[in-house]
Parts: sequence; C-alpha cells; structure tokens
Amino acid sequence: MKKHRYLVTLLPLIALGGCDTPTPDTESAAQTNGFEQVYQSISADDLKQYTKVISSDEFEGRSPTSAGEKKTLDYLTNEFKKLGLQPGNGDSYLQPVELLEITADPDMTLYIGDETLPYGENMMLGTSREQERVELKDSDVVFVGYGINAPEYNWNDYEGLDVKGKTVIILVNDPGFENPDSGKFQGKTMTYYGRWTYKYEEASRQGAEAAIIVHETEPASYGWSVVANSWSGPQYGLVKENGNMDRVAAEGWIAHEVAQNLFRHAGFNFDEEKAKALQGPYSQPLNIKASATINSTLKKSDSYNVIATLPGSSTPDEHIIYTAHWDHLGKDDSLEGDQIYNGAQDNASGTAAALTMAKAFASLDTAPKRSVTFLVVTAEEQGLLGSKYYADHPVIPLAKTVANINMDAMNILGRTKDVTVVGKGKSELEDYLQKAATRQGRHLVGEDKPQAGYYYRSDHFSFAKKGVPALYAEGGSEPIDEATAQYRKRTSLITTGCYHQVCDEFREKWDFSGVQEDTQLLFDVGYHIADSSDWPNWSQSSEFQRAE
Repeated sequence: MKKHRYLVTLLPLIALGGCDTPTPDTESAAQTNGFEQVYQSISADDLKQYTKVISSDEFEGRSPTSAGEKKTLDYLTNEFKKLGLQPGNGDSYLQPVELLEITADPDMTLYIGDETLPYGENMMLGTSREQERVELKDSDVVFVGYGINAPEYNWNDYEGLDVKGKTVIILVNDPGFENPDSGKFQGKTMTYYGRWTYKYEEASRQGAEAAIIVHETEPASYGWSVVANSWSGPQYGLVKENGNMDRVAAEGWIAHEVAQNLFRHAGFNFDEEKAKALQGPYSQPLNIKASATINSTLKKSDSYNVIATLPGSSTPDEHIIYTAHWDHLGKDDSLEGDQIYNGAQDNASGTAAALTMAKAFASLDTAPKRSVTFLVVTAEEQGLLGSKYYADHPVIPLAKTVANINMDAMNILGRTKDVTVVGKGKSELEDYLQKAATRQGRHLVGEDKPQAGYYYRSDHFSFAKKGVPALYAEGGSEPIDEATAQYRKRTSLITTGCYHQVCDEFREKWDFSGVQEDTQLLFDVGYHIADSSDWPNWSQSSEFQRAE
C-alpha cells in the first residue's frame, strides 16, 4: 500500500519474529512466575487512591512548568522509587523537555472582510513562533477546502495555488466524514489529514502567513468551549533552533456562524463552498483581507517526562514502554468559584494505572525477559509535546522499543463486556489484546466514533509516527450487568461535558472496577510481550510500518 509520506519514519533494520499469540512455554513461565497472583492483586483501591491524590487541589491542575508540576514530579518519582523501579534516564527518573511558553494577549482583534472579531467568544488566534509581536496586515484570504495535500488519495487542495503571505481558511476533519459513501479517504474514520495539527503543518509547508480552521462541533467531535479553554492562556511548543519561523505566523479558529457571515459578506455561500470542497480538491479566493496583531509573552522553561524501568531478566536492552500523561490544564484565576482543572479522568486515572501496573510488574517473582519502562509524559494537552520530544530524543533506542501501550482517560463507568480498540486493525499487538480480553470473557470492538481521530490524539501516536507498534485500548460501552448499566447512566449524566472542564474532578462514588479490569488487561498484554521474543508488527493496511 502507499504510505502516508509524513507519518512513517523507518527504523534501522531489525529482525522481526512472527507475532503469534503467547506460546505454551510463555504461559508455563507465567504460571511459575507468580503472574496469576500478581494479576489478581491489581487493586481498584490502589487505582482509586492514586487517582484521588494526583487529581487533588494540592496538585493545582498539573500544568507544565507550574508549582503543580513540581509537586506531581516529586510524587511520581517517589512512588516509582518506593515500588522498586530504577531511574529510566541514566541515574535520573526525569527527562528535561525544553518548552516555549507563549501567552497571547487576549486584547486582540481579528479584522477579516467586514467582520471584526474580538478574541475569545467566536475567535481564537495565536502564534507558535518565538516572537513577541506578530502582525498580519492586509493578508489575502483564500478558502482551501480541507487544506489537504495527500498524493496517496489523489487529493491536493493547494494544487496550482500560491498562498505565500496569505491567510487560508480550512474545514475541520477530512472529506470522508460527511461523504462516507464516496470512497474518499477512510469514510467516517478520520485520518491524520483531518487533525488540526496536520492542517497547520501543511499550511506552513505551503508558505501561508496564517491558517484559520472553521470549527464545527460534529466533525471536530468537541464543542467550541473546548477550543476556547484549550487555546486560551499559556500555550506550549518545543524550543527549536529556528524559533519555529517555518510555522505560519498566525494560527487559530473561528466559529461556524462566523464563517457563514464571513463568506456571505464576501459574496459566497459557506454551505455551497463546503459542498464543493467535499467533492474533490478545491480552493476559492474570497477577495477579502485579514489583519491582526498578536502580542505575546514568551518564556522558556523546562518541564519533565518521568521515566522508570524494571530491567528485563534476559534481554534488558529490549523494552516495552507504557505511556500516560501526567499533565492537565492547571488553574485559571479569572474564573469565579472553582478555578482548578483537576483532570481526574484525563489523566490522573491513566497515571494511576501506570503506578499500579508498575507495582504489579515489580511484584513478579522474576522480571520478564525484556525490560518494562513507564514513560509518564508532560504537555500532552498542548499537542503531545512530551511524547513527541521523547520520540525525537529517545532514551531507549527506537529499534529496541518492541511496543508502546498507552493509557489515557481510563474507564470510570464500570466493567464492560467489550474492549474498545482505538484504531482497531492497525497492529499485531491486538493478537495479545484478544487473548487477554478472552481471559476476561470480553470481546474486542472498534471505537464508536472513528471520525474523531482519537488514534492521533494521544501519546502513542508519537511512537506510531516513528514506526513503533502502539496500542490504545480502553473500556467498552456494553455494561457487564444491569446494575452497572444503571450506574453508567447516572455517572454519565454528571461526567458528560466535563472534558477539559473544571468538573473533571474525583468523585468518591466512582466505580473503579472498570479501571481495574482494563489495567489487568493491559498488564496481561505487556507481560506476555515482554516475556517473549516476538516483535509485533503493524498490519499491512496500516499507514505505519517498521523497516523489514
């Protein structure tokens, strides 16, 4: 198959074994290694207590570079040390990640066509450049459809178009979402071309001066409040030698209704232009100008990934890496009442799973053949920056990284009969997952909203882009029994809408049996890969491949 040109980084040539499910010898070793006892010891109480502590007000919402980060790092390193895991970065549990903090002055207005858009309500704008002042002055505005350049799909919205110095308006998601029967892209399943990160990257490659995405709730899979909360306040990028000057000067979002008004005032109908963009590569100059001044406060600082390792018993240079992100959105002093984004489910729960799983691996009679490493990263909420930095500066060579297993926003809605595999069908890691699920009497299903592109929205993606098989699986949607179904309904009424909101906070009434079950599941998967000599690979239909 044709590979996504920007996704695949081939690893040095390595010998790949087959990816059969665990052999009888492996199972026999597990039986004599205390595996069953340790598996059963994975405790809902431990998971609950870790989640409660990490998401407490004491940690101040765990924003990178804040006082809350220091408290979080101290807690995590102390816990890993108590559990008997070794420092994963030489003699340190920490890997410095140099971040550039950019805080845009909210006293900002975007003038575009006849629209005057103040910052915040229906417009968000900022810069990734290391500049205190960025000016967009009378920039020609061009609608570039989905803003995609994908040769393997015979699609290039920029073909024959010179956007140097111009402002591009871009639709969210990709053309398959609203035209799933067209055969374009992967139908309802979002590709990376649909992610906002890609759209800014491609606009930058094309030489645009500014890139603005039109927000629509359904294709984006989240409401405007998520955009407003995520894009306001300090924004983080990785420090680069070129000051990120190869990035567009201004990047941001406008609300759907703003786009409709903007197109109408420019003499176009937004819905009609969008319909044309759905049919094939499309662009349309809007014959209007855009201007804005972005004043930013810049600050360079170090945040940290946490790395802890249990050395393997026979091939310690080969590693299984579990990932979770410790960070969340911090606190907002401008809010009335609750000001702390505690991030209990996202992602104190995943960090709790990492600690609980570390305890389990450390409790085995003998360590697995391969090393097991826990990478708890920073700045996931700012664009997977901690895991991206690690993937670009790996402590463990990527050629020796057998697999990545990610834990993000664990299932606090009770036990389920199914297991949701995000990006189902991408790799042979699912062979191990299937066996572990069968052990629990569960079955694997694909995600219910493949159009949301969740596979590209958490830290495993940083490994996938480098060719390392990466698994992201979580609790399903089919409750184990009627009592759980009723609990699920009650809890969902409270937690729905709490993504990236201050209401994502720990509740004593949460049922952690689903988190426990999924932690056992992923412990099972990681153990059997770590205690084998197999090198699981990507499926042939995946856009990611190891070198062969």
